[in-house]
Amino acid sequence: MSGGGFHVHGPHDHELEHATQGGHGGEHGGHGGGMINQIAMFTAIIATVGAIFAYMGGATQANAGLYKNNAALKKTEASNQWNFFQAKSTKQSLAELARDLTAKDEDKAKYQAKIDRYEGEKAEIKTKAEALEAEATEWDHRSDEQMHQHHRWAQATTVLQVAIALAAIALLTKKKWLEWAMFGVGGVGVVVGALAALHI
Repeated sequence: MSGGGFHVHGPHDHELEHATQGGHGGEHGGHGGGMINQIAMFTAIIATVGAIFAYMGGATQANAGLYKNNAALKKTEASNQWNFFQAKSTKQSLAELARDLTAKDEDKAKYQAKIDRYEGEKAEIKTKAEALEAEATEWDHRSDEQMHQHHRWAQATTVLQVAIALAAIALLTKKKWLEWAMFGVGGVGVVVGALAALHI
């Protein structure tokens, strides 16, 4: 549903064209002509709505992929920050070991200054890494929302295609119940499209 167009080609095309040119009489006159006009109008409207739904389905799928890619980039950046944090932790541990092993007070003070510096740097790195992780989570959430919406648009498009197929069958068989089924299924498709538009 996501990428292609919304095609409305079928055996009823000739009937519709013939009806609009006024070439129907006999069995297609009276109620039959009215039915043909109704189905022609319905098909045109549903095909237009279906094309919009198909476009929206493709757009939301593209957005979902883009947002998922953004999430992956942020996760990579966060991972790099945590690796940097680990490197600082290792340096801090070595500085603490050197401070504890040295006998000179001036050396102890020098190593303690390094330890304090590493501690401050680690706090900054941790804050940045956690912020990047939060961004990644947000992008993942937005991607999931877009994918859910894409599925709704795809469902709506499929239902409208079924409605158009029913329209073709109703036109060829002149069955009134098929015409009502066509309207009912078309209505369901529009409702599902409305749910997609409302992010439900």
